[in-house]
Amino acid sequence: MRAEWNARAQEDAHYYVAFGRRDQDDAEFFDTAKDLVGELAGELKRLPPPMGRLRRALEIGCGPGRLLRPMSRYFDQIYGVDVSDAMIALAKEKLRDIPNAFPHAIAGSDLRLFPDRHFDFVYSYAVFQHIPDPDVVFSYLRETARVLRPGGVARLQINGLPKSSKGYTTWEGVRVSAAEIHALTRELGVELLALTGVESQYMWTTWRKPEKAPTGAPPGICRIRALSNAFSSEQAVPVSGRLACFAASVENLPVGCDLNSLTVSIDEVPGRVSFIGPRERNGFSQVNVFLPKNLRTGLLPVRLDWHGQQLAEEKFVRIIPPGPAVPRLSSLTDAINLMSTTRIESRLVKASIEEVDDIATFSATVDGTSVTRIETFRADPLTERWEVNFGIPESVFPGGHILELRLGGRILAKMGIEVTQ
Repeated sequence: MRAEWNARAQEDAHYYVAFGRRDQDDAEFFDTAKDLVGELAGELKRLPPPMGRLRRALEIGCGPGRLLRPMSRYFDQIYGVDVSDAMIALAKEKLRDIPNAFPHAIAGSDLRLFPDRHFDFVYSYAVFQHIPDPDVVFSYLRETARVLRPGGVARLQINGLPKSSKGYTTWEGVRVSAAEIHALTRELGVELLALTGVESQYMWTTWRKPEKAPTGAPPGICRIRALSNAFSSEQAVPVSGRLACFAASVENLPVGCDLNSLTVSIDEVPGRVSFIGPRERNGFSQVNVFLPKNLRTGLLPVRLDWHGQQLAEEKFVRIIPPGPAVPRLSSLTDAINLMSTTRIESRLVKASIEEVDDIATFSATVDGTSVTRIETFRADPLTERWEVNFGIPESVFPGGHILELRLGGRILAKMGIEVTQ
């Protein structure tokens, strides 16, 4: 791992870390972190007040410091570790003006550099998906729980694609199932607060290390205050498809309630709880639940159980028939330089197509000539999103051309592209 990632750091560290395009300058490279930093920072509201002590964070797999720089503003001290000493050398150079950021090269699959209960926040992005050994990934996950302070939070991205690969590399690494995350968090005794992107490459999970048992007056009565579509403000939820998920606004959700202890049933059938939000000032927490298959439509009762005991009085949610699936092209880029859209620089194209149950009938032509080397895989079962990669035909010369994408008899897109070589 060290040798191969050192080689990537020396070849083009920005490209291999940010997946954008070759030869990005520092400004462009660091700018690619904006959306991700906003998502990570949103988890910080789960943290308890610092109470006069230093607030510390740790990034596992920090590379050349793309996330360390912007995340440093939220902490008194932020540490980054990476198995590649070449990446760490770049991080130290790029972060020399950030006095509270400390990148470190590490030797193996643990965090022995740090003591127990040391960090308020631990995060990792696009790292575990490049590790070829599951034992190494699970060692890091266990170490994450060890170094978290009580009340500390971890936000981790893991490759959750189905385990169809016969072998893993330092680029296409191991895959971890949702069931394994549930089992591991139960083993470690940490609260599992979010598990989204299940069966996709970008599965995200949020953990919290429990604090001491709360003291004082018991919490008020738990109530379901509102039920709505989790992806909009609408009160109706389609029975299937990408929007088949509701958000429950729950008052006085018990401390310690998590995805391993909370069951939410719809019409007496358990749904999949994917997210429990932090308690807001009004005492409400958001709980997102994906509908189980084969539900009926209509007004259906929703019940919350905690450790097998009913937690709140039932409330009703309106379940409606789904709208028609409309296959569509959601993005198209050069397969190597992802920031290049209709300008195809590598003679390879990457397309994302959503709401497609079966991609077998996909075809594409350039000026009427069929494309070559079509490769497909289901990137996200929730949105029925497929990633399709294909080559420009050898007979197509540099210049402007018409690319047509089809799914069976349906034209998905017809657009102009520029082939540069």
